[in-house]
Amino acid sequence: MSEALIPYGRHVIDADDLAAVTEVLRGDWLTTGPAVARFEEGFAQYVGAPHAVAVSNGTAALHLAMLAIGIKPGDEVIVPALTFAASANSVRYAGGTVVFADVRDDTLTVDPAHVASLITARTKAIVAVDYAGLPADLAPLLDLCNTHGLILVEDACHAPGAEYHERRVGSIAHLSVFSFHPVKHMTTGEGGMVTSANAELAGRVRLLRNHGISSDHRQRELAGTWSYDMLELGFNYRLPDLLCALGLSQLKKLPTWLARRRALAARYRAELDAVPGIRVPIEPDDRRHAWHLYPVRVVADDVAAARQAMYSALRADGIGVNVHYLPVYLHSYYQGLGYARGLCPVAEAAYDGLLSLPMWHGMTDEQFDKVIDAVRKHAPSPRTAGAA
Repeated sequence: MSEALIPYGRHVIDADDLAAVTEVLRGDWLTTGPAVARFEEGFAQYVGAPHAVAVSNGTAALHLAMLAIGIKPGDEVIVPALTFAASANSVRYAGGTVVFADVRDDTLTVDPAHVASLITARTKAIVAVDYAGLPADLAPLLDLCNTHGLILVEDACHAPGAEYHERRVGSIAHLSVFSFHPVKHMTTGEGGMVTSANAELAGRVRLLRNHGISSDHRQRELAGTWSYDMLELGFNYRLPDLLCALGLSQLKKLPTWLARRRALAARYRAELDAVPGIRVPIEPDDRRHAWHLYPVRVVADDVAAARQAMYSALRADGIGVNVHYLPVYLHSYYQGLGYARGLCPVAEAAYDGLLSLPMWHGMTDEQFDKVIDAVRKHAPSPRTAGAA
C-alpha cells in the first residue's frame, strides 16, 4: 500500500475554523449555549427550512426523526436497500419493522414504484435516501405520503446543498436529516441536524435530544430558576457549542466547497465516460447533485471479481477507493431477522460493481490526475467488460 494514499473523502479545517472553536473554548458555554442556536439558525436559513435542530450525529438525527413521528412496535417504515445501515437501524431503535425497497438502476435512489407496491395498513413512513448526494425522486414519494397518510423522512446526510426541482433538500420532506461526519461536505467532527417546516415535529426532536426535559441549562440560567420537568423518556443527543461553532464556520464555506465537488464530478465524467468497463453516475435534469461520493460501476462478465481486482489494484497504487454499500438486509444482523437475498435485485446487482472514487473538496488537481490515470490503467479490459 502506498504511503501517500488519496482518501475517498476527507475533512478540511482552516484558520477560521480553529479561531471559531477557540473563541468558544475561552467563553462560558461549552454546551447548551448560544453557539448552538446560531448554528441551527444558519443551517435552517441555508436549506430554506423554518426549523433546524442540532444533534450529536446523523444516526441520532435519524433516531429522533423516528421517535418524533411516533414509530413504535408493529409500525412499518419503507427504507431503500442501498444505504448506510443507520437509515434502517433507526427504525429498529424505535421498535418498528423495516421494509426494504429497491432502487432505480439509473440513479440508485429509491424506486417510487416499488415503494408504492410495499405500502400496507401498517406502513407509517417512507425514508428517502439521497444516495451519494443525488436527491431521491421526492415528488412521487410525497404523493404517496399524501395519498396514504404517511410521513416522508429524507436522509439527506450525503446531500447538503443538493437541489430537487430548484429547492434545496432539507426544505421539502416532512423531516430531513443531515450528518457532519468528517468525510461529509462540512464537519463538526461528529454531528447532525434535523430540519422541518413542521413546528410540532421539530419541537419533539428538540425535546427528545435533551433527555425529554422541558428546558436546558442555559434556558434555566436566563430564567433564574433551577426547576425543570422531564416530559418524556429522551436521550442525550446534544451537540456542544464548540462543535456548533465549527459547524457554523464550515457552513460559510459550503457553497465554495460544493462548487469544487461539482467541478471534480464534471471532470470525472469527461475523463471516464468513454472508458470501457466503467459506468459513471448520472445527474437528472430536475436535480442538482451534491456529490458526497463519486460511485462508478464496474462492468464485466464477472462483475464482482472485476470490482475486487480493480479495488485491490487501485488501493495498491495509493487510490483510497471504497464501496458504498452492501444492501443493508445482507448484513448478518438483518439476515438473522429473516430478510432473504434477492429481495431487492437492482440494489444487489449494483452493489457487485460499485466503487467509490476519491471525492472531496480539498482534493488537488494533481491528486485527481493520479486517480484518473490509475482508473484507466486498472479498468476491466474490453475483452472482459460487458455491455453497460
